[in-house]
Amino acid sequence: MLKKARQGWIWLAVLLVVFSIISYFSFSPQPKLYPSFVSDSPSPTGLKGFYTYLSKEMKAKRWNHSPEFLPKDQEKQLLIIAEPFNVPESKQMQQYIDFIKAGNTIFLLQSNPKGMFDVNIQPAEKDVSENQMIKVYDRNKEAYRAKINSFIRLEPKPNDTILLHDTKGPVALKQTIGKGQLMVTVAPEWLTNKNILQHDHLPLVLHLLNENGAKSILFDEYLHGAESATSVWMVYPKWFILLLLQGIILTILWLWLQGKRFGPIFLPREATVRFSDEGIRALAAWYIRGRRYHDSLVIQADFVKLLLQERWQVPYSREWKDASGLLERKWHGIKPAEIRSFLHGLTMVLEKEKISKQEYLHWSGRLNRLQKEVEQG
Repeated sequence: MLKKARQGWIWLAVLLVVFSIISYFSFSPQPKLYPSFVSDSPSPTGLKGFYTYLSKEMKAKRWNHSPEFLPKDQEKQLLIIAEPFNVPESKQMQQYIDFIKAGNTIFLLQSNPKGMFDVNIQPAEKDVSENQMIKVYDRNKEAYRAKINSFIRLEPKPNDTILLHDTKGPVALKQTIGKGQLMVTVAPEWLTNKNILQHDHLPLVLHLLNENGAKSILFDEYLHGAESATSVWMVYPKWFILLLLQGIILTILWLWLQGKRFGPIFLPREATVRFSDEGIRALAAWYIRGRRYHDSLVIQADFVKLLLQERWQVPYSREWKDASGLLERKWHGIKPAEIRSFLHGLTMVLEKEKISKQEYLHWSGRLNRLQKEVEQG
């Protein structure tokens, strides 16, 4: 049986090795999936093209840390937040605002900026030209061709400056917060790789960037991949995920092997064989059910008397209380006083009509020890 178990483990190891080899050679690498609006994404919805352009022209950098670490001792910095995956907590939002108050600018590009920086929005009327090229106007009423997917338009506050608008309302605005500025637009798709060179998207974005005269540009990735559930598995290489999967399968198989029976099922002998002591067992069960402890003890004492006569030549007719002298000569290792106490107590118990289970177990055990002493000589 042990040999078969070892062979099973060997075959299991061989199968795992074969599976690993087949998986390695048959694995065809799939195109890497990137979240949208991420600055290192070359996909159509990524911002790598625009980021590469700015990194060459204005030395743009990525920012992957919490807003509390944003450098506030420098001025004229521009932080671009393009379509964040979630709305920051109130504490983090206040840290962004402190960054603006220190003399910097945040450029928020979000199709629906509700909940961000207390920006007010208003719904835009839908028409057949939605998602088509439209005209967007700046403060000088110069027209640009652009595509806007959002059904939201901005609602300016009294001190806000409207930077861009179309026939449905403001598309981009600017407001002053402390020493810095906040710019908001509802067209983040202008920055994507597939749209940046279409229509007048690039001139529009550069026009907005020139509004603040920033000396350095940061792309906020903290609200993108750093906390995105879709990017968790992207951190690990494919070979590590394959090994992890095989480890899980191996663990399941090991647990299954630990609890599985190998080899034939053997029935216990008593299930198919009739024993010669069935009558004794039945009689013992009858005594137990009837609580006939005294009768059972009398029979056991009588059997021990027979052994004493056969082995130690103690007459069977002699009473227990009168056999102390003979037992003292034969029963070694027991003090005479203990033998006399034993015989006296046994006589008292046998003279009773009924005894308890505890008494029966006590005296039956003492008789059993005497029986073993006699049988061993």
